[in-house]
Amino acid sequence: MAVIILRNHISYGDKLENLLVASFLLGILNAFVRPILLLIALPLLIFTLGLFTLVINALLLGLLTLLLPFFHITGKDGTFSFGYAFLGALIISVISIALNVLTGNARVSVQRQPPKPPGGGDGPVIDI
Repeated sequence: MAVIILRNHISYGDKLENLLVASFLLGILNAFVRPILLLIALPLLIFTLGLFTLVINALLLGLLTLLLPFFHITGKDGTFSFGYAFLGALIISVISIALNVLTGNARVSVQRQPPKPPGGGDGPVIDI
């Protein structure tokens, strides 16, 4: 649903080369500028339990519109729209999380161990 909404608001000039350049530059910004922004915004990140990261990602998408003349995030009036940049950052975050879980690169892992037999075992165990 969100992708359908964003289709008319995020444009890259309809060339594959433009999309590749934009994604490469976004990767560079994420590697070098994003850690600095995360450090500066650390109190807000702690207060919002990390949700402010979406705002930082939206700001990076906005910076991308300033650096690339063919990349635009516009609202209904044709000017820059932070709301659509935020929605784009949300979509990028959700897809990134899904790909990390599918490829095994996620920081969170769920492991299931077989249940222990009732009444059996080696006796009482005290974990400290």
